[in-house]
Amino acid sequence: MRGIVVENVGRDHKLILGEVPTPRPGFGEVLIQVAAAGVNRADLLQARGAYPPPPGASELLGLECSGVIAELGADVDGWSVGDEVAALLPGGGYAQYAVADAACLFPVTGSLALADAGAAPESICTVWSNLTEAGYEAGAPLLVHGGAGGIGSMAITLGAALGSLVFATAGGDERARACEQLGAARGIDHTSEDFPQVVLEGTGFRGVDYIIDIVGGPYLERNLKALAVGGTLAIIGLMGGSAAQIDLGRMLSHRHRVMATNLRGRTRPDKAAICRAVRRDVWELVTSGRSAPAVGARLPMSQAQDAHALMKSGSVVGKILLVWD
Repeated sequence: MRGIVVENVGRDHKLILGEVPTPRPGFGEVLIQVAAAGVNRADLLQARGAYPPPPGASELLGLECSGVIAELGADVDGWSVGDEVAALLPGGGYAQYAVADAACLFPVTGSLALADAGAAPESICTVWSNLTEAGYEAGAPLLVHGGAGGIGSMAITLGAALGSLVFATAGGDERARACEQLGAARGIDHTSEDFPQVVLEGTGFRGVDYIIDIVGGPYLERNLKALAVGGTLAIIGLMGGSAAQIDLGRMLSHRHRVMATNLRGRTRPDKAAICRAVRRDVWELVTSGRSAPAVGARLPMSQAQDAHALMKSGSVVGKILLVWD
């Protein structure tokens, strides 16, 4: 089969469409003929050699895909050859065929197009697992950092669909307004506005109950200022760095919680449980269009290098998809 090969892993890597072995599904797995694969920052890191796949996972890039089930492994119930699905993957999505744990599949139904479904699994699983671990209650005020990105855009649409007052930061006025078009009550240009002040003013100086943060260290102190009493900060990325000082006195007096998670490094049973919760609680919002993935660009699989460059540029609102002709 054809798939994307990373040549010269590291800073000067190249992504080449080449011939790679076709995988076979094992116990509890399915083989998917891939229609589209979502591009994630973890793919960029892996290509640079900074984020190796977990043990036993495919060495190929790609943490999510959509397509049609081509083959069932042993002990797979509830799915059939020919079913249209989206899948959360440990790797391998940048190829014509990918193997997925049957427990990490999502049915593609309703108004959700098959190709667009490839942009959903990683973001919806990340967002919903963090909100549920944070004790999210529908309708509670929410702040999303990186609102114009793949995960951020999903957090906005999901929060809005569940009745939350959503604030979202983004770089530049145009991207902040794009967050509002996605459903945020207020997009905040972090290059020119003080987001804690905007959030406090927008909540009657109460603050938000939940924050989803991709920035990390540099935002820690300001995040706590934007949190309501009893609020929770969920750190899911460290794009700004990992080091920070924290005022424990403020955390104590305001009963704040700070949690940090990732998705790829979780165990297979953990991922299965997350996918089960997503299917049960919010997947219908995705397939109905109320929280559909925002797809900002679609490129042929052969242009994976260009897709990565596009993600680095920060010019796309929503997810970038690699699609097969």
